[in-house]
Amino acid sequence: MNRTSNFMPTPDQGVLDIRPLRTLAPMFPAPLGVNTFNQPSTPPLVFVTSAGQFPGAFGGPNHPGLSSFAAFGQGTAGGKPASSGGQDGARGQATAFGGQSAGNGSQSAAFGGHSAGNGGQAAAFGGQSAGNGGQTAANGTSNAGASADMPIDATPISAYKSTPPATAFGRQSAGTEGQTAANWTSNAGASVDMPIDATPIAAYRPQTPTVISLDDDDDEHYAGNQTSASGRAIKRPSHLSGYKMGDGLGSDSNNGTKAKRHKSVNRKAGADNEFTLLPNSSSNPREIVEEVLMTFEALRRRHLQLDEAQETGKRADLKAGAIMMAKNLRANMGRRIGVVPGIEIGDIFYFRMELCVIGLHAPSMAGIDYMTAKFADGDDDSVAICIVAAGGYENEDDATDTLVYSGSGGNNKNNEDMHDQKLERGNLALERSLSRKNVIRVVRGYKDPGCLAGKVYIYDGLYKIQESWKERTKAGINCFKYKLLREPGQPEGVAIWKKSRKWVENPGTRGKVLHPDLSSGSENLPVCLVNDVDSERGPGLFTYITEVKYLKPLSSLKPLQGCTCVGTCQPSDSSCGCAQCNEGNLPYNSTGLLVCRKPMIYECGETCLCSVSCRNRVTQKGIRVHLEVFRTGNRGWGLRSWDPIRAGSFICEYVGEVIDDAKFNLDDSEDDYLFQTVCPGRKILKWNYGPELIGEQSTNISADAFEPLPIKISAKKMGNISRFMNHSCAPNTFWQPVQFDHGDDGHPHIMFFALKHIPPMTELTYDYGEIGAGSSGIGSPRAKSCLCGSSNCRGYFC
Repeated sequence: MNRTSNFMPTPDQGVLDIRPLRTLAPMFPAPLGVNTFNQPSTPPLVFVTSAGQFPGAFGGPNHPGLSSFAAFGQGTAGGKPASSGGQDGARGQATAFGGQSAGNGSQSAAFGGHSAGNGGQAAAFGGQSAGNGGQTAANGTSNAGASADMPIDATPISAYKSTPPATAFGRQSAGTEGQTAANWTSNAGASVDMPIDATPIAAYRPQTPTVISLDDDDDEHYAGNQTSASGRAIKRPSHLSGYKMGDGLGSDSNNGTKAKRHKSVNRKAGADNEFTLLPNSSSNPREIVEEVLMTFEALRRRHLQLDEAQETGKRADLKAGAIMMAKNLRANMGRRIGVVPGIEIGDIFYFRMELCVIGLHAPSMAGIDYMTAKFADGDDDSVAICIVAAGGYENEDDATDTLVYSGSGGNNKNNEDMHDQKLERGNLALERSLSRKNVIRVVRGYKDPGCLAGKVYIYDGLYKIQESWKERTKAGINCFKYKLLREPGQPEGVAIWKKSRKWVENPGTRGKVLHPDLSSGSENLPVCLVNDVDSERGPGLFTYITEVKYLKPLSSLKPLQGCTCVGTCQPSDSSCGCAQCNEGNLPYNSTGLLVCRKPMIYECGETCLCSVSCRNRVTQKGIRVHLEVFRTGNRGWGLRSWDPIRAGSFICEYVGEVIDDAKFNLDDSEDDYLFQTVCPGRKILKWNYGPELIGEQSTNISADAFEPLPIKISAKKMGNISRFMNHSCAPNTFWQPVQFDHGDDGHPHIMFFALKHIPPMTELTYDYGEIGAGSSGIGSPRAKSCLCGSSNCRGYFC
């Protein structure tokens, strides 16, 4: 097995395409849609050697095993598109430096690559072929799990800790989820029909392990010196101010961890891109995370709108994520253990790419995120830092403070090539976390109640692994199980979700209800009146209405010109009159989400020939979420939803009596339910910012250029649920003028949409705005002290 390495191919033997090492950029992880083969100006390739329980690495380049290595880091997917085994969701992708290939006839030429599927070939250093369920074992050891036909091995997973398999840096897979062939290297040019020239990787093990973290900052302790994406020191989020991080995360703890970080040569360029679009107040990590997510959503909605107009079905979320990764528009770049700045427990997400761009969970598909860190005992170890439990495996997540998580691998949606899970990579990292007792972030996924095929991901805080074991699944394979317990003292996350879903299914289970339906059946869904704070029996008397009371009958107002579409308006129909009124595009996508904020939106109305099911009739159909009016602690009554609300979703209309300008008194301090179209603030005006990222002209409107509308609505005597929406200097909704039943643009309908993803039981607020110091400043009778409690609170509102 010690064949010489100066192999020369014969005429009938092909040589793989060669790329020099300097063309490879170290991207961890390589974002979907971004080419890892960058220009020569990218940073040099970095070798990362495993340490601690992962001994095995590649050593000096003069070793004979490396001298003949030519095909380094180029992977193909059999020349097939994503749908046929290329880069497609869970089927895998071919990536540089340890990539994986999946699909029929696929080839992997990545360093340490491993091909899987029918006819798969591995022509890479250390690559081996294992098609149709073939399995390889490292160092001659058997697989971690017992055969499906044999009794389950009762040995606990901890028994594997003392002799973990040495793994090469290149990840290898077989079948769908991957079997390893670690600790062996092969001649890059050897024929697949010949015996493999193998040398144990242990022979290349360096004397001193190298640990690479994925951040740009200097050394830091994970609990004491957290930093924002800009590198500035930040404080722990207020909601965890009383939560003590222990056993590996405190800077004063004997078991604390520290990660070694290297300076990135691309830091300046990344910072320039980042702060071109992110807020100037970069010391506030919450604002950075929210604006990163807002940018992602804006790009995704716009791409979806363009795809629907072109009648293509591509993944808009992957496109948006690829753009943001390429432009370095991310938050919390780099892996870390514990709390991620700017992300709060209970935050919800609708796409895995959202977790990536804010630094909560780096892999865009894998459920286990892990990293190598240096612990207080001086050892380097690879531990799990975040897991996503989204229903792909047989997890047990009925309890709100306990999670039984299944390991990765061995699962195949087509029930083909099922195999036992192996104690490697993410599974082994979870096992090491059991020993190290480090906290792990947990994200739980549930079915989206507003979309049949969608999911909602909820960040549920920090957990620790209590125990681990093996068991046989319903599919007949041996699976690793990890029981995680939620750390005490944290705010509720998934618990709120589970309670609110029960109330939706059975409103009678909601406690402290004063009235089951405040609207008395006039809304599409009942609106509960709840008080679990004090003894107040309800708000002051008012008449509940669902339509705005104009000063003149609608028949006397200017009519709105409608479209002549047959059936429903289509985004690809350029002749649609309503689309032309909306600058050539229908304002909503196929799921009813508003694509971008505009000075005015025109929906189809009674004068249009399209049907009532037209996609351009969103707001006039009424509320679509379960709302409740509740008693707040210090701001009277408020409004919140039992359902999760997606960014861009319609919530409700501001309904009341239109006030005559001639009779309006600006200094009237008695009307607390007056709506005026004052400037909504910079954040709302930038809600749809980012068109320049896809080569379009920016549609931003500055506060100086904003022109208020003459309409003024009072909901003091009559109104709907919108009259209970309180002010916030950091709102989660915004108002949008909409027309559909008349053409007087000075007096449109005022519709509220979600500014961002809103978790269940979160108060719905909007910015009442600043009218101006000249007439309604701090000294004005209308000025009131603001109690929103946000970090950027102005102190008062009008």
